[in-house]
Amino acid sequence: MSAKIPRIVIVGGGAGGLGLATQLGHKLGKKQKAEILLIDKNRTHIWKPLLHEVATGSLDADLDGVVYSAHAVKHGYQFQLGELSGLDLKGKRLQLGAISNDKGEALLPARELEYDTLVLAVGSVSNDFGTPGVKEHCFFLDSHHQANRFHNALLDSFTRMHQSDEQQKLNIAIVGGGATGVELSAELYHVTDLLKSYGLSKMTADRLSITLIEAGPRILPALPERIAASATRELTKLGVSVRQNTRIEEATSKGFVTAENELIAANLMLWAAGVKAPDFIKQIEGLNLNRANQILVRPTLQAQGHDDLYVIGDCCACEQPDGSFVPPRAQSAHQMAQCVERNILNDLKGLSLSEYAYVDHGSLVNLSRFSTVGSLMGNLTKDSMFVEGKIARFMYISLYRMHQKAIHGVAKTFALWLVEKMMRVVRPRMKLH
Repeated sequence: MSAKIPRIVIVGGGAGGLGLATQLGHKLGKKQKAEILLIDKNRTHIWKPLLHEVATGSLDADLDGVVYSAHAVKHGYQFQLGELSGLDLKGKRLQLGAISNDKGEALLPARELEYDTLVLAVGSVSNDFGTPGVKEHCFFLDSHHQANRFHNALLDSFTRMHQSDEQQKLNIAIVGGGATGVELSAELYHVTDLLKSYGLSKMTADRLSITLIEAGPRILPALPERIAASATRELTKLGVSVRQNTRIEEATSKGFVTAENELIAANLMLWAAGVKAPDFIKQIEGLNLNRANQILVRPTLQAQGHDDLYVIGDCCACEQPDGSFVPPRAQSAHQMAQCVERNILNDLKGLSLSEYAYVDHGSLVNLSRFSTVGSLMGNLTKDSMFVEGKIARFMYISLYRMHQKAIHGVAKTFALWLVEKMMRVVRPRMKLH
């Protein structure tokens, strides 16, 4: 490690981590004021709210992803492929596990890196709550690799049904009535409609049966009742069976078994319920965690008891003045990254640190081409404004453009928009491989 300039290590290249690495690269890395190092277990970045589109083939992760190594060169930081396996908070060292290729051959050995300032932005994973059979029989959407696995299984199912003489249905069951489950349900109907354009004319929407399962009294429990009701109506129109107040006891090879011992039969099962920080965080000594493995932080987003460790995004447990915790959303991660950026710069200058204040800009749920519903401008209660239709769709797309602006800048974001417009002429509307 350089003795002249500090090393700032960011673990996790999601919405918050990549944006933070980009800005610190511009302000410190390019000016040789600090060494900025981003570590991620993947080579490319996909905005997590779009993983349901990767899963259905509406979005091609190979074409739309951001390659970390190439991005790093242009924005003044370094990138290392690796997965955090251990952390020595007292010695300020982190361990990265060995990496193997697809054939199981050793690619990189286990490594140890020193840091002066560490930012953990490792995101979250689905929480199966220890439900028997879920790990063995269900797909997840926590990464674009998992989304690709579901996409391949979906294509296999479409192909099998198209070339079969039997008129059976494709039963897909999704556990979790949050944004991921709701948006995926609608997107599946959209891509099924597209199949006739690519020669799979037998696989029509009426042969698709989707069951969305929610343990609580309504879907989208984190959003206002009006949004949940509107989304429920739209999904029902499409043909989705929305099962509320339905708790899953077990997943089997035939489907989900409910608490009432009812079998919800399914050919494909996806688990999108619950959120927790990755399990390896529990193995790190010296951290204070909540029940979801999230790391408890001070208002400055420094981990409790550790001045040189910041935590942002879904793995961060930041208590708000009203006693609630900041929700795990992309907008939260983006705002946290901005706060930590200021605090790291202030710390290097010997200035006081600022406290993080979450500002809720509302939430939007995209039901593919069929509808978009959500709320804007407020705290999702009395001050919020309900929006739907084309206006909501425009605002939903704008969220992704804002993310692109944070990691690419205005000029490249505009260029990407132009390229996407032109590519629609020659590029398939659905990934079929």
